[in-house]
Amino acid sequence: MDIIQINPANKRMVDQFLRLPFNIYKDNPYWVPPLITDENRRFNIRNNPFYKHSEAAFFIAFNGKEPIGRLAILNNQLYNNHNSERTAFFYLFECLNEPEIACELFQAAKDWASSHGLNKIQGPKGFTALDGFGLLVDGFNHRPAMGIPYNPPYYSNLLETIGFSIVSESVSGYLDASMNFPERIHELSQRIQVRRGVTVARFKKRADLKTLIPQLKDLYNGALEGTDGGTPITDDDVKSLADQILWFADPSLIKIIEKTDLKNPGKKQMVGFLLAYPDISNALQKTSGKLFPFGWISILKELKKTDWININGAGLIKEFQGLGGTALLFSEMYKSVVESGQFRHADIVQIGLENQKMKREMENFGIHFYKTHRVYQLLLD
Repeated sequence: MDIIQINPANKRMVDQFLRLPFNIYKDNPYWVPPLITDENRRFNIRNNPFYKHSEAAFFIAFNGKEPIGRLAILNNQLYNNHNSERTAFFYLFECLNEPEIACELFQAAKDWASSHGLNKIQGPKGFTALDGFGLLVDGFNHRPAMGIPYNPPYYSNLLETIGFSIVSESVSGYLDASMNFPERIHELSQRIQVRRGVTVARFKKRADLKTLIPQLKDLYNGALEGTDGGTPITDDDVKSLADQILWFADPSLIKIIEKTDLKNPGKKQMVGFLLAYPDISNALQKTSGKLFPFGWISILKELKKTDWININGAGLIKEFQGLGGTALLFSEMYKSVVESGQFRHADIVQIGLENQKMKREMENFGIHFYKTHRVYQLLLD
């Protein structure tokens, strides 16, 4: 077995890195291939905004000429500077069920991290705060939401054998349009909007979303103040996000919570958001993650017929959390599912288990948590 650090400019080896999951999951009906165009961006040193401030290395394990494992290791300076840490993230881990392969891949990652002055490895965590994170440890019989990690059950054993320990867990929940959603939540949401002077902005055109996304950056980064474990997002991150998602976003599923300035009624402050997207996983499975030459046609058809949405972003600034603010978000989540008449199901993705209060409230509303992801950590000598 050989472990090779690949050159991102080597198209043949990049292709081997990207094609490996298709071999590992070839008989798995739940795995959803990523968009290949998005995956290739991770290797674009010149244009990917991540490389303006941080570094990454990519490793492949070979048995002869056959790829049998892969791993990316990241030195995210935005994260480390914000949190005063020296942490490496691992990501894009794929491996046959052989501990020796995983051990050798992570040894290469440990050597790289140590050479960059880092003292622990944590993950799976991606290139930006907007990437899905964690290793799936429960819910293998369900298709993942787009961009959320899926992996075989044996991955957790491979990591724990190497010496990784659990840092945190997150859960994803299922919301059914036919559920008996408590009317009192809608009523409380309305009272909160009147009492606190907030409204829910909705959108009809994708062009409207382009002006919105930069404001989301300020809201997200503002929520990080005084907290640990987060990664600020940059203007370049925001532009990259817009380029990737706006072409398939449904403007009606993007909602912004705004507060009117009493001294200047024409001015509004963004105090919360709810992001949801039509689920196109079925089309990605059919096209193997390829947009061209005809994959985009399948995706456009899926956008019109899918009855699933992914709710993968929701938040309020600190002063609006509690005191009914959560009820406002829950009310809008449910409305996002039922209002169009197209959607019947929603995947509410990756709510941190440290937020036990929110989890209990959502369970009381009838949301069933059916997937669990786990973040692991390994201390370096």
